[in-house]
Parts: sequence; structure tokens; C-alpha cells
Amino acid sequence: MEPDLFTAAAEERQEREPSGSPLAVRMRPRTLDEVVGQQHLLKPGSPLRRLVGDAGQGRAGASSVILWGPPGTGKTTLAYVVSKATDKRFVELSAITAGVKEVRAVIDGARRAAGGYGRETVLFLDEIHRFSKAQQDSLLPAVENRWVTLIAATTENPYFSVISPLLSRSLLLTLEPLTEEDVSGLLARALADERGLAGAVALSEEARAHLLRIAGGDARRALTALEAAAGAAIDKGEAEISLRTLEETVDRAAVAYDRDGDQHYDVASALIKSIRGSDVDAALHYLARMIEAGEDPRFIARRLMISASEDIGLADPTALPTAVAAAQAVAMIGFPEAALTLSHATIALALAPKSNAATLAIAAARKDVREGLAGPVPSHLRDGHYQGAAKLGHAQGYVYPHDVAGAIAAQQYAPDTVAGRRYYEPTRYGAEARYAEVVEKVRERLRGEARPPSA
Repeated sequence: MEPDLFTAAAEERQEREPSGSPLAVRMRPRTLDEVVGQQHLLKPGSPLRRLVGDAGQGRAGASSVILWGPPGTGKTTLAYVVSKATDKRFVELSAITAGVKEVRAVIDGARRAAGGYGRETVLFLDEIHRFSKAQQDSLLPAVENRWVTLIAATTENPYFSVISPLLSRSLLLTLEPLTEEDVSGLLARALADERGLAGAVALSEEARAHLLRIAGGDARRALTALEAAAGAAIDKGEAEISLRTLEETVDRAAVAYDRDGDQHYDVASALIKSIRGSDVDAALHYLARMIEAGEDPRFIARRLMISASEDIGLADPTALPTAVAAAQAVAMIGFPEAALTLSHATIALALAPKSNAATLAIAAARKDVREGLAGPVPSHLRDGHYQGAAKLGHAQGYVYPHDVAGAIAAQQYAPDTVAGRRYYEPTRYGAEARYAEVVEKVRERLRGEARPPSA
């Protein structure tokens, strides 16, 4: 019998986890009933229940699964639970270190195991978003033919990071961030459980509250911090982890933000939506998260420039110049000083009066063009600066606005197909209120419905 190195390595690691592994590994649930949070995925009859073949569910028959969620929410844990709860051969790969060669080796082993020993294979692929398109393509035959049951984990939006053929052949399960109640229960279990700290120390309420705050819904981070603080307390001969000991051990909370991942877009979106909603404090919070995570200040500045036109527009005509000036300053000075400039611009945009009239105007105009309402340019507006233009009637009858009082000539500018269309509908907010008054008078003049002002 050929040795199965992948399975042997996984089983060997699982056997030695209780004695020398980190607390987060030792406290890893062994059954679905021990899993913290994710109750929406653990209901009777759910795909995960069927995958592990719970009593009453019959033979496990779930399709391949993609687990999508933030770090520390239990993606790897669920894969380990499946491995322990089924009699299937379990193989683990990480997309960080594995390639097509390793994937093919696993698939070949799965086919041999199925054909020779009648044993099915579960392949757990961590961080699948790090696989290229070609590497993900190499999984398709195995998934399509059920040579393996794939459980893939990702922190990235799979609609952007997983190829469509693989996504369509898999069940997508979204894991939610753990609540403070979930993490608090996990801490209590880790403090008391024999696999954990076995009652060696207690945790003060102040320390617990701080630990929950810095964990940010990440179970792994919470247990890692607890283990470090417990070690420090024991070294000092303390029976309880105090807030001071915890703060000394965990100097700074890691920012829940991956500048190269899905959080990059989520936090940027939250920044812009907070500015749009005029919540200056929330906007500064998201700005701080981006800065602390090492985000490119030019990316932030570009988002602010877009916001200035998209959500403020002519309600405050100074918004765009402010954002552009901030972008130029950021490019010249960089961090750390650029944080001051970005704060300046963010506050100005958040507190500015808001109007999306310019956004709606161009959207409506583009919609008409896409739908074919792009008729010929009126003859009197066409270029007349070439020989023969007059014979074609081009530029004939054009009225030069500066030759009439008020510099607005009553003539048609739009093609016949969209003549009379109103795209720009100004709001009455901020400086745009002035434009709301002006635009109606201008439209009347263009239609010849109003007298020009006296010279």
C-alpha cells in the first residue's frame, strides 16, 4: 500500500495539537456543536450538517463548498470538523505554498483511494483567492467528477477572486463576523477547558471588555491575545489577568483591514458613504483605519475627488478644488504628514451640503445615448470652417450668443431626438440653489419664451 503523505501529515498534526500547539489550535472545535457563531450555517439539514453526515441526515452528499468570511470566523475550523466527523480521507493545501503540481498529486491520490480502497477524499484548500486562474482551472475536473469534495476558504469576495466555472459548481457559504457574545463564550471556554488554560488564571471584567474590543470579532486574535496575557500573568504570579497586564502584553490592536483584500474595498466604501451621509466622525474613523493599515494615500485622495463630484457637486463648488488640492499635496508630501491633509479634505467634504444632481444628470444623458437617442447634430451647430461647408448648409443660421443681449440665443442645441430633455435638475441645497433659479431662466430664453434683459 502506497503511503499517503498528505493524509499522514494532517493526522499527525491533529494528534499533537492538544499538547504543544497554540491556544487557538488547541481550542479548535471537534464537532459542529462546539463551533462558535455561524448558527445560520449549522441548522439541521444544512449543507454543513449533510457534509459531515450527522445522525438522521444519511450519507454525506453535499457538493463542494466555498467558505467566505473575515479572518478568525471559523473557516479552517469548519474544515477540520469535517475531517474529524467523516471517515473520508482529508487532505489540506494552502494556496500560498501549493501549485498545480501539488493539486494534481492530490487529485491522483484521490482517484487511487476511491478506486482501490473505496475511500472518498475531502480537499481543504485555504486562501483559494491566491490561486491564479490556471491553478483554479486545475481543480475543475476533480470537482466536476466528484473525485474530491472541495472545501475552499477565502477572505476575498469569491465573485471577484474565484473563477466562474468553479463557483458555479460549488456551494457558497458566507461566514459572518463573530459577535462579542460569541467571542466572550469562547474565552470562557478557553479559560476553563482542559485543552485550554485549565483554570490556571482568571480574567478580570475590565480585561475581558478590552480583549473583546481589540479582537474585533476575530476568534483567533482573541485567543492569541488571551494566551499571551495568561503567560504574562502566570510569570508575575498573578491569579487573574488584569487590564494592565493585558495592555502590556498586547501593545496595540491589529487593524482589521487588508489593503490588498476585500476589506480594502469595504472600508473605502464605508468612508465614502459616511461622507455622503455627512457623518464626519464615522468618516474620520474609516480614514484612520485606512491610514493605520498603510493604505496608499493617493488611493484615498482619488476616492475623495470622486466623492466631491458624485455627492456634493454644485451644492459646494469649492469641494472639488479642495479634494484636488488635497490629492496634489498628498502626492508631494506623503505620509505621515499627508494624514493631516486627508483629514482636512475629509472633514470639508463630510460637512459640505450634498447634491447628486450632477451624477444623475450625466447618468440620464448616457442612458439616452446608449438607447440610441443620438440623432444628427443640428446643421446650424456643425463645423463650418472648411470649403464646401456652406453648400451643405453647415453652420448656416447659427446665432452667436455674444451678439445678443444676455449672451443667450434662442436656438436649438440638442439633436431632435432629445430636444427638450431635462437632464440636470438642481437641488435647493447650498450654492446649488442659485443654479436652480438660473437654469429655469436659461431654458426659457433658449426656447424664446422670455424677453432678454435690457441692455
